[in-house]
Amino acid sequence: MIRFIAGSARGRRILSVPKDSGVRPISARIRQSLFDILRPRLPSARFLDLYAGTGTVGLEALSRGAESVVFVEKDKKVLAVIEKNILRMGWQGRGKAFHANVLAPLTWIPYRSGVSVFDLIFMGPPYVDKDKNELSLCTPTLANVASANLLSPTGWIISQHHQNEEPKAPSGYAIFRCERYGDSRMTFLHRA
Repeated sequence: MIRFIAGSARGRRILSVPKDSGVRPISARIRQSLFDILRPRLPSARFLDLYAGTGTVGLEALSRGAESVVFVEKDKKVLAVIEKNILRMGWQGRGKAFHANVLAPLTWIPYRSGVSVFDLIFMGPPYVDKDKNELSLCTPTLANVASANLLSPTGWIISQHHQNEEPKAPSGYAIFRCERYGDSRMTFLHRA
């Protein structure tokens, strides 16, 4: 069972997806660490959650004071669970969920979401496909984010990925921090 860690929804349960969906939610330990790092940047932040999965990262951001969160997920059944959580929490005016493939161009996001740039962009792509082949999706996703110019001038991108994956910063961006949690890492980028 997944619960909100802090903020206005602290302790409340987050509806989760069926175990056979293939979605691996971010662990509570990693989520806590992430939000400890992001705490000063969250109030009134415009937050983008790519590969949203269960939506726990974006939902936690809303609980902790983010102005708005845009969720992007390609699995329609999983996306329906995010939408239910937004409704249950009464965050319809602050959370918007969209069905899309993050590896396709992302230039549609500002037009459909009403948010031109984001202060925080979190991406947690799957590490492996259904046959357990490594995917390495961070670098192409970072390139898509840069190409669509989605990051505010002072914003951060946070990429959660497998320890064996080495994301490359797109032109005009720089990696400034990396945290390790078991076989997972979080890489932080900003504009260079």
